[in-house]
Amino acid sequence: MTKFWKYAVVVLTASSILASCNPLANKEQAPQPNPVTPPVSEPLQEKTFPYTAPLTGMGVDERIDHRPVMVMVNNHPKARPQSGLDKADIVYEVLSEGEVTRFLAIFHSQTPKMIGPVRSIRPYFIKLGRGFDSILVHVGGSPDALNTLKGADDAINEISNGAYFWREKFRTAPHNVYTDLSHIEKAMQAKNMRMTSDLPFFPFLPKDAKIEEGQSAVEIKIKPHPQYSLSYKYDADKEKYLRFTQGEVHKDLTTDKQLEITNILVISSKHQVLDNEGRREVDITGPGDGYLFQQGRAKPIKWVRKDGIIRAYENTALTKEIPLLSGNTWVNIVPNTPNMDQHLSFQ
Repeated sequence: MTKFWKYAVVVLTASSILASCNPLANKEQAPQPNPVTPPVSEPLQEKTFPYTAPLTGMGVDERIDHRPVMVMVNNHPKARPQSGLDKADIVYEVLSEGEVTRFLAIFHSQTPKMIGPVRSIRPYFIKLGRGFDSILVHVGGSPDALNTLKGADDAINEISNGAYFWREKFRTAPHNVYTDLSHIEKAMQAKNMRMTSDLPFFPFLPKDAKIEEGQSAVEIKIKPHPQYSLSYKYDADKEKYLRFTQGEVHKDLTTDKQLEITNILVISSKHQVLDNEGRREVDITGPGDGYLFQQGRAKPIKWVRKDGIIRAYENTALTKEIPLLSGNTWVNIVPNTPNMDQHLSFQ
């Protein structure tokens, strides 16, 4: 018998003798409750995605190689709140006539319920949209813009393609034209438009990146025109900027939620009024100055339109492009006169 088993027998025998000497040993003992084993909480595993949306850097389940759709979205006071801007990968906001800006919304990785109100196009919007090889969706345009689009195979104008748009009764013309991506896809098929595209490349930071450099910028105020202003306030919990227009919360009409933006690029460029209608020529080629706002911080940048896309650089040589955070990006273009400080402030 091994020492281990000898020890076990001795302990067992001693225990039996002690039990027989105990007057309470033979009495019925109350059953002891079974110990409750606390549930083991497994750490939540973040979902991984096999593909990345090229314009946002966000993970997606399927490869996205279809052409982006660019929609001209009205920003007249009677057109607010708009529909679909919250689902756009990239949005440009530029002055059109007078104090009114217009949104160029690039849709690619998300599908809004509806988009609008849709409005007219300008030459500089055509250049921006074509930089993404996108389908240009609009309602009419300036004479120069319409002349540029004559015979074009990448534009869908509501005036000659009304079947792919509709007018809502809760708004009055010209602020009531809407569409959606399903209608646009049908128009593309009917016109035998190319459906796929080689998309531009954007550098993105790792998903868990933290922006620590730059000035504090938890509140951004932008004034493209003396009679029009907008602002963004940073929400640290959401890690996004919240949009305000003319001092009012700017919501999406369909979701009734405030617009949220991850990357905000503000650039200054030459603006020139062309006619009595207040139409403008806006330089979107550059180079010029600007600021990139991310996670409540501001970084001064140099910008230039390279390979059709406005890009932000750290250096004047325009060789070191600044990566974006994964998420949507809004670009605000303001006049460069008298100077940028006249149109932009932040704290």
